[in-house]
Amino acid sequence: MGFSWIIVAVPLCFAVLSVAVTINGETLAMPPPLPTAVGVLSVAGMALLWRDISSKMKGNNRTLGSLLSQYVAVKPVGWLGRRQRKKLEADTLQVMQVQEETLLKRLRKNADTFYGRKYDFRSVNDAAAFRARHPITTYDHYRELVGRIAAGEEKLIIAEKPLILAMTSGTSGPSAMLLSTKDTNTEFFLQGVAVCLDAMRRAFPESDSLQRTTKFFYTPTLRRSEAGIPIGPNSSTPASSRHMLNLYTTPAPAFEVPSERDTLYLHLLFALKDPSVGTLESNFASTVFYAFTALQERWQELVDDIERGTISGALSLEPKVRTRLEVLMKPDAERADQLRAHFQEGFVGIAKRLWPHLNLVLAVDSGSNQIYGEMLRETYCKGVPFFSPFYAATEGLIGVNLWPQEANRRYLLCPRSMFCEFLPESSLDEETPQTLLMEEVKEGESYELVITNASGLFRYRMGDIVKVVGFHNQCPIVEFQYRRGQMLNVRGEKVSEALFLGALKKAVAQWPGAQLVDYSCAESGILGDSIGGSDPHYQVFLELKGVRNLTEEQRYKLDICLQKDSAVYKSFRTKGSIGPMRVQLVSQGAFKELRKQMMAYTSTSANTFKMHRVLRRKEYAQYLLGKTVS
Repeated sequence: MGFSWIIVAVPLCFAVLSVAVTINGETLAMPPPLPTAVGVLSVAGMALLWRDISSKMKGNNRTLGSLLSQYVAVKPVGWLGRRQRKKLEADTLQVMQVQEETLLKRLRKNADTFYGRKYDFRSVNDAAAFRARHPITTYDHYRELVGRIAAGEEKLIIAEKPLILAMTSGTSGPSAMLLSTKDTNTEFFLQGVAVCLDAMRRAFPESDSLQRTTKFFYTPTLRRSEAGIPIGPNSSTPASSRHMLNLYTTPAPAFEVPSERDTLYLHLLFALKDPSVGTLESNFASTVFYAFTALQERWQELVDDIERGTISGALSLEPKVRTRLEVLMKPDAERADQLRAHFQEGFVGIAKRLWPHLNLVLAVDSGSNQIYGEMLRETYCKGVPFFSPFYAATEGLIGVNLWPQEANRRYLLCPRSMFCEFLPESSLDEETPQTLLMEEVKEGESYELVITNASGLFRYRMGDIVKVVGFHNQCPIVEFQYRRGQMLNVRGEKVSEALFLGALKKAVAQWPGAQLVDYSCAESGILGDSIGGSDPHYQVFLELKGVRNLTEEQRYKLDICLQKDSAVYKSFRTKGSIGPMRVQLVSQGAFKELRKQMMAYTSTSANTFKMHRVLRRKEYAQYLLGKTVS
């Protein structure tokens, strides 16, 4: 960008100049130096530009046009990231003031809505007045109003028409329909994406390169409300990223394919063609994990396509889409031979062998995605760094990870994204609990987040429990702990997802050769008489690699591990109030099929799906019972 300014400025300096010389008494006008000067500067500028581009190149399979377009796209984002990081640093020095500014901005914008008039937003001048006037809310508080917005009523909760009616993932109950606005998207990009890209480049300088990214994401199936408002996920989609698709290995026509399975094949095919891939990206680590399991199943078919320059006839593609994709395929026997050799070595560390210049896996691997991140690091992506960039939800951006290289995923709360309040974990079941503000929370304590966002949620209980693990200047740093709706609780023991997973990992470590692939639990009451036994207990479904069966003694290790980690659970077990866990192994691929069922039921897309660790629907638990092999 700097070079273009130099070249534009040069004519202004030289246009007023003319040069004349006298030879043998005759005055001759010389051509102005402008063309020469501009030419020299242009050549010099292009040389510097090309040197910068060349230093960021890996491999030789890119055209000049694609390199230039990527360079032009990433340079401004890099500048923006540095700028936004400075703003964030400044905000963390005055958190109380910034939080109040954020709150009042939300209230002023929506003061003339039906909801804003009801709670007299216009007269609220500070956070204390807002908290005194407005109750703490849950989704039921908004359900009827959101339904009316879907039917076409305007200015009920927010001043503008929502861009989309965003469906939550449904991990802690039925999917909720929330409003998503332009402000939500803008904040996510400026305060989230730009800042995290800056953090990524600081932590992993090699990622600041002109390598393509393989991004595993899919075109969701959207439906429309009575008023024609789209209903679906509000996460990154191919449509919302259409101006950036040239940065990815997957060509644009692939995103017109409705089948997730076929789109995934195309993701893998075009990624394998390019040995210089720099990043593997997805919203969640689970999506990357499922991509590698598909690669392990279909690698021979993929390599044959690369060798012949074809696209498998097993894919259900529209003729026009197939034609546009096949134009991009050329027979490449050399690459096919390389790939076969890599696959025949096995799948541990396969990512780094397929793509020697791979710098990073960019995906959230905290919370319910923790086990997928661990499996990827131990197997397919061994030796590749991971960056879990955001803490975000359908409600919007919550925090950013400024410490990419740390093993524990910590997120700095973004003080300009949402107005945050905190319910102490000890008061979650109180009828009228009192909240704390950012400057009042304490390190080491856990809280439920209560947020006021840019899209019509006010003092809204998210259900996320976070632990404050430190402060960056005045701003809290948090670790995600669990979702309230994903607790095991048959006698009031309240075993969180994090607590159960910790015990499960300890138990698996005591089962020789076993590797955890996936798991879910159900409280015995959801299955009723179908499983027998009268004492309430946990039904645990495990998909394991490396073992076909477990002895009763091995299964009981899980119960013992949880008793060691939870004194409350141990007391109920000792008294006999809770029966022993029933651990059942399910067939390979059972969770992959369960995932499809869950997405269909909750209208969740592959881009936003999170596996339910505690099953609340009887049908899901019965499905896994039917897949039990041991």
